[in-house]
Amino acid sequence: MKNLTRRNFLKTTALSAAAFSLPASSWAQVKGANETIRIGVVGFRSRGSDHIKGYQTIPNVRIAALCDVDKKVLDNGIETLGKKGPKPEGYTDIRKLLENKSIDAISIATPNHWHALATIWACQAGKDVYVEKPVSNTVWEGRKAVEAAAKYKRIVQAGTQSRSSVNGIGAAVKWVHEGNLGKIQIVRGLCYKPRASIGKTTGAQTVPATIDYDLWCGPAPLDAPRRNGKFGPVHYDWHWFWAYGCGDLGNQGIHQMDISRWFLGQNELASRVWSVGGRLGYDDDGETPNTQIVYQDYDKAPLIFEVRGLPEKTGGKNMDKFPSTEKDRGGSVCVVVHCEGGYVLVPNYKSAIAIDKDSKEIKRWNDGGDNEHYANFIEALRAGKPELLHGPILEGHLSSALCHTGNISYRLGAQKSPGEVKEAIQDNKGLAESFGRMAEHLAANNVDITKDKITLGVPLKMNPKTERFSDNEKANDMLTRHYRAPFIVPEKV
Repeated sequence: MKNLTRRNFLKTTALSAAAFSLPASSWAQVKGANETIRIGVVGFRSRGSDHIKGYQTIPNVRIAALCDVDKKVLDNGIETLGKKGPKPEGYTDIRKLLENKSIDAISIATPNHWHALATIWACQAGKDVYVEKPVSNTVWEGRKAVEAAAKYKRIVQAGTQSRSSVNGIGAAVKWVHEGNLGKIQIVRGLCYKPRASIGKTTGAQTVPATIDYDLWCGPAPLDAPRRNGKFGPVHYDWHWFWAYGCGDLGNQGIHQMDISRWFLGQNELASRVWSVGGRLGYDDDGETPNTQIVYQDYDKAPLIFEVRGLPEKTGGKNMDKFPSTEKDRGGSVCVVVHCEGGYVLVPNYKSAIAIDKDSKEIKRWNDGGDNEHYANFIEALRAGKPELLHGPILEGHLSSALCHTGNISYRLGAQKSPGEVKEAIQDNKGLAESFGRMAEHLAANNVDITKDKITLGVPLKMNPKTERFSDNEKANDMLTRHYRAPFIVPEKV
């Protein structure tokens, strides 16, 4: 099926031509509480293994199929599950999985560049979907996934599991919106997470024979991998290459970006975006920045995101913390909501702490386990009601898109001296303050930014209604990508 066109794919899926003529509402069949939901997990070498574990704890849910382009991973997964219960069917090609009429939903944990297309194909095939974050690799394809879910009336959950902390983070959001700390001044997302060098290669690397690399690349160019770090030439380190990933901004940071936007109560993209950063502290094959600031300019208050992959100092094992190093008063991977009367710290996926101006703790919230987001997906699927979802695809799209627009600003930028960067951003207090701390952090890691210069991104204006930039056509070109047939995200889903 490697040369299958989208038109032929649609003809040969489990949905016949007659089925496509049915009203979309008739496709969302409600499953009774005692009926078994049959799930197919797509991509499970890493994050997908958590999907498998999560569904296994939910009554009357069965992992009925596994799909992975690495036959070694696939065979091991089938064997492992077969020892604990019914052996799942195995697929290398997601299109073959989607032809299986007995599969109710698919759970996607592939590399990022597959997320949107797999979601769209699944919706067209009448399957409900759980898709990992970020839900896309470009802004445009993320919106197409939203359109597909709506058109085919599918239950599509984004893997932003903090949204299922309804009585934890959700309660803190409500408390802030009620004005208990006054107006929000800045919301800051942090991803200070250790990222070592992936090393340097001398050229194209050999793909292991167990991997169908044509399928692995899918919508991305069929280019030989030029990386060979800890995880080999294909797996995991794709995060640090633009063709497949979004750097840590869209890897870990998407969670904190989503929580930040949740606190701001914004249901569209910011009207202006600007980024500063670089891949600094080592010279390796990676392309994405390991040190970055993204400024999303919302009318209510700015959203400032910071990425740091280097430790607090050269040779150190700990990461920086913000806003404080006191116990429970700062974090490395967290959200800080600065308000007139103090701040709220969100240190993980399920809790929040309110602290007043005098550094006194006011209130704590905690709720939810690691499995609640999967359970919420199944609940909505059984009811046939997308409104029950805690992390619907639209929310996932918007937060993913904030990562993409930040990266677009960065990628269109140019290397500048510290003085040039400071002069350019001096009128933006939030960005200037973050840059000052970034410079101190880099100095502590013996990075001389007068030599290893910072990339000053291009400030961009966004029309939130059209999700296009109003002042830069090069930036608009980067809102989508050139797709490789037959792995094409369609203009009309």
